[in-house]
Amino acid sequence: MDALYPPIEPHDAGMLDVGDGHRVYWEVSGNPQGKAVVVLHGGPGAGTNPMQRRHFDPDAYRIVLFDQRGAGRSTPFAATHENTTWHLVADMERLREHLGIERWQLFGGSWGCVVALAYAQTHPERVSEIVLRGVFLLRERELDWLYRGGAGNLFPEEWARFVELVPAGADPLAAYAELLDGPDAVAAAVAWSSWEGSTVSLLPSPAAVAQYQEPRFAVAFARLAVHYFRNRGWLDDGQFLRDAHLLRGIPGVIVQGRYDAVCPPVSAWELHRAWPGSQLRIIPAAGHAVAEPGVLSALRAATDGFR
Repeated sequence: MDALYPPIEPHDAGMLDVGDGHRVYWEVSGNPQGKAVVVLHGGPGAGTNPMQRRHFDPDAYRIVLFDQRGAGRSTPFAATHENTTWHLVADMERLREHLGIERWQLFGGSWGCVVALAYAQTHPERVSEIVLRGVFLLRERELDWLYRGGAGNLFPEEWARFVELVPAGADPLAAYAELLDGPDAVAAAVAWSSWEGSTVSLLPSPAAVAQYQEPRFAVAFARLAVHYFRNRGWLDDGQFLRDAHLLRGIPGVIVQGRYDAVCPPVSAWELHRAWPGSQLRIIPAAGHAVAEPGVLSALRAATDGFR
């Protein structure tokens, strides 16, 4: 069995005015009368892609994708003004109401876990199930791991290229915030994005790195990531674990690569322990990327199980 369903095209799409000068791109594919699911893309800033429609049985699911503020086809492009985690949660509620959906399944990976958990803990009555992949909880320890040298112990060459633009002794997040507003902003964005592209796969993946190095993708990916991470997502440190009791009664599946160097498995484990009724599926020979061996199959098993 293919881990992905066949490619499909949207049967409805539009731009939703969410205020503050932002317009959010959305699309719907699959069964118009099916079970609603919303995909929460990574990044922040990565935007949606057609493959994300293929995690779901199109005969059973009404599949909603949207580009978060500043990402993908949403406008203005790469904008950081009035762009916080809580704006994204409010945008999801506007979109749910616009589409006439009572409750929906949340499906997200990496940064998408942050958006999913923020929404679910704010509006648990609107969530039928949650499927998460490559868990990121936006804690200081996770930012330290990826952007202050932890993962550099596994990828020393790639880390050296990442910090090449950072003045000695400077915090990489603060340094990149300045670089991304400077005259060489595109080069800085590509350097930022290339670091994650080099660490997402268990084995080296030139194709993954090339995707992250595409300049337009890199600009939104870097600008929004630095904006969110410097502000800690407007969250308390450890907030999602502290408030995990709010997820009680919401079925959930967590899919996690054992050798995820971007979002180490300890976060998935701690979330599973704090979330009553969740299931944790550790994939033995996988990294962070959604296309890692075993990850796609586990995600399909989860969505099939909830359809």
